[in-house]
Amino acid sequence: MDRLNYSELVQTIIKGHVGKNLNSKTEVHLIFDTERDRYQLLHLGWDDLIRVFGCIIYVEIKEGKIWIERDGTETGVANELVEAGVPKQDIVLAFHAPYKRKFTEFAVG
Repeated sequence: MDRLNYSELVQTIIKGHVGKNLNSKTEVHLIFDTERDRYQLLHLGWDDLIRVFGCIIYVEIKEGKIWIERDGTETGVANELVEAGVPKQDIVLAFHAPYKRKFTEFAVG
């Protein structure tokens, strides 16, 4: 069986969240650094007098593993990756402290 292209898969999953912007006053921006395998989805703009700038999703691919640094989605990027065929041992929930990762079903690092 061929190994999944993690870079393409992560980009596809993140792109799928662009249309889920519930606040039409702000924008959702994709930032893909394919050279360094860093992928981000930002929410930014203005909601009346309040500045909105926040990271919705941030993922890095390091040493063959997908590191989820930030996941502000309801469905969960890790769940989407598993559903797409990525083994749990290739997914690191980096938003959890290293000592807590051993209690998840995913890789510790």
